[in-house]
Amino acid sequence: MEPTESLVSETRRRAEEVVDGAVRWSFGFGLIPLPIIDLAAISTVQIRMLRSLCDVYGEPFSENEGKALISALLGGIVPTKLAWGPVRSLLKAIPVVGPLVGAAAMPLFASASTYAVGHTFIHHFESGGTLLDLDPAKLRDYVARQFREGRDSLLGSKPAAEPAAG
Repeated sequence: MEPTESLVSETRRRAEEVVDGAVRWSFGFGLIPLPIIDLAAISTVQIRMLRSLCDVYGEPFSENEGKALISALLGGIVPTKLAWGPVRSLLKAIPVVGPLVGAAAMPLFASASTYAVGHTFIHHFESGGTLLDLDPAKLRDYVARQFREGRDSLLGSKPAAEPAAG
């Protein structure tokens, strides 16, 4: 029996609400002026988001598997940009300049990465996937696009046109 369109759209609406809430929490935790504490709080938000998304889609949740998948998804996309997240967190420890750099950059990184993770899992679950069969390497480009989309929506800018394949 195929799910009805209204059930699918209701599930999607609930999933979007989960991700939107997590993005807001991530932004707030990105403002924490303490290095490493901010990353721990953001990681907790992302794990809770994944647990909630698993609930929405009726998928079993494993915290260890979830942590590993989130790390793999974020570690596999545009490493030079994403590596700045932990670096920005540590920059907060530098007197005067550090907190200013971190205050500006970390909330954006936290929100965009949470957006990317959440939307990647929505896409994966709606394609019939589970936590057990998610392949971060195959989703690298998708995650990168979601990161840019999340960042651009937070900045209020239109996404840049993707270069033509060729």
